[in-house]
This record gives sequence, structure tokens and C-alpha cells, in this order.
Amino acid sequence: MARGKLRVLIVDSSPTYANLLAEALKSDGSIEIIGIASDAYEARDKIVLQRAELMIMDPDLPRMDGVSFLKRLMPQYPIPVIIITSKNKDKALEALDVGALDFIEKPAIPNQTSFIVELSIKIKIASTANLSHWKSKRDELPFIKRKADEALKHSSGKVIVLGASTGGTEAIKKIIPLFPSNMPPVVIVQHMPPGFTEMFANSLNRISHMEVKEATSGDTIMPGKVYIAPGDLHMSLVKNGNLIQLVCKTGERVSGHRPSVDVLMSSAATILGKNAIGIMLTGMGSDGAKGMLEMKKKGAYNIAQDEDSSIVYGMPKVAAELGGVDIILPLNDIAPFVIDLLED
Repeated sequence: MARGKLRVLIVDSSPTYANLLAEALKSDGSIEIIGIASDAYEARDKIVLQRAELMIMDPDLPRMDGVSFLKRLMPQYPIPVIIITSKNKDKALEALDVGALDFIEKPAIPNQTSFIVELSIKIKIASTANLSHWKSKRDELPFIKRKADEALKHSSGKVIVLGASTGGTEAIKKIIPLFPSNMPPVVIVQHMPPGFTEMFANSLNRISHMEVKEATSGDTIMPGKVYIAPGDLHMSLVKNGNLIQLVCKTGERVSGHRPSVDVLMSSAATILGKNAIGIMLTGMGSDGAKGMLEMKKKGAYNIAQDEDSSIVYGMPKVAAELGGVDIILPLNDIAPFVIDLLED
């Protein structure tokens, strides 16, 4: 049976902006705007009464800000949420931590064609998200024994290469904080726009034993450090004598993205060979699948997140189907498994 239109609620403190956005989204015949709300209380009522299937929200709301609203809403009524914001990127990242799936920069005028096309794509991706984990949401990260002062036996020369998209910021925060400070270098491509990757790196750094930073071109990767690709720049590994360095530069989109996981993982296959450990996390589409297969062919050991714990089971699924994955694991098992690989 054919599915009907996706029922979307817009939440914005400016009714004028919300109405312009609603009118612009009507150009996509698969989306139905079922209501507009100007604050969290109005949004809560319309979600229930109008049977909204997805919410677009600017978190700068009167009476109750969007982050506080999501903290209350998601455990009781989990719904896919896309954040749009122009002035408060920190709040957008906070919203991702408490249940929002994705975000997009908010233009001054919402009926720009490129913005509406990108937002429509994000809406359709978010509508496929698996939100079942909210039924048994736990605040605690899984406990593992830390060995920060004890050398990991098989970590020398190793590099962990990680790719993620929709749902990835939350997934990454379930992995990196569990790594002890003596882990091999970690290089990450998380699909994010410019301006957000530095803030994400800083927020991750505050809760991690490893040092986390937004990568810059020319960085020499070092043990104990995590490097996150800058928004809108491809990141790849290069050899410079005995050193391995990062190159961050613009270029055509690869597999639909910039930064692209395929670009990073293809370079890892060439530069690292069997010294790479690949990790593919939640995300829509296939970015990274080909690169992960190249890594496996060069001797890397590759891990993919399983379907049940993925918000969107796209990138890990395609990587596994192509034959680039050695093992598929629940999200909470990935960090302990990687540490065991390096200890045994």
C-alpha cells in the first residue's frame, strides 16, 4: 500500500517565517505541513492532536527553549526532529544530544531553492529513523575498565578510522569517551556543515579522555588524539616521511557529501593498510562503503554498527553488503571491542 504524505509540524517563534517555510515546502508533494507552533506548549499539543510524524524546530523559543522541550518530549513521545537555526549553533548541538536527529543552517529567507531541497532530503531521511531506543533510554554510558596508564599491547602504528552521518553525533559520544587516553589516533568524518564541527569537537573533548579537535590541514596524527573533519572540507591521510598527516581541502562532493567518508577511508586503505581499524556508524546512504571495502582488501579490520542500535541503518548496511565489514556490533559494544582488539 502506498504511503501518504509525511505529516510535518513547524515550530518557530516567528509565525511569518514559519508560514513562508511551510509554503516553500509545499513544492515537495510528499510533505504535508499539518501545523505551525510558536512555542513548545503549542507544539506539544499539535504533535498529539494533529498526529505529527516529524518536527522542524528552531530551538530559540519563548516560554521553554527547544532543548528543554526535547528533554521532556522524547522519552514520552519520540518523534524525528530536525533543528533549523541561524544564531545559536551550540543549542543545535545540545538538541542533538537530547534527541534531535539532524540540523540545517537557517537562511534569512526560507524559500531559497537550495535550502528547501536540502531540508526536504533531511526530512525524508529523518522520517526513516529508528527511535526505538527511547523506550529504554539510559543516561549512563556502558562501563568498561580503563587502562589509561597501561600500554595497549597492539596499538603501535594503528589508526582508528570512523565514519558517520544521521544519528552519528550521539553514537560518537557513546564511543570516544570510553577510549582511554593512550588510544591510537582516531580520525572521523561526521557529515556536518561548516561551523558545527569545531563546536562538536569541543563538546566531545570536554567529556573524553582523549584530546579531541577539529582537524586542520597539515596536522600530524598522534596517539591520544581525535581529529574531526571540518565541515565542507574533505579530509584524507598522507605520508610525510615517517609521519602520517591530514590534508583538508575542498573539492567535488563524493558519494553526495563533503566531507566524505569514502575519501577518508580510501586514503586510509592506501596509507595505513593492515594498521587501520575501520568503524562505520549510523547514517543514510552509502558514503564510506566503497572506501571501507578498499580498507578491508588492504588488511584493515572493519566494524559496523548493527541495525537495532542505528538511527538510520544505511551506511553500515551497504558497507556490510559490499563485503567490507568483518563484524557487526551493537553501538554499546563497539568501544569495548576495539579496546580488546588492541589489548589482546
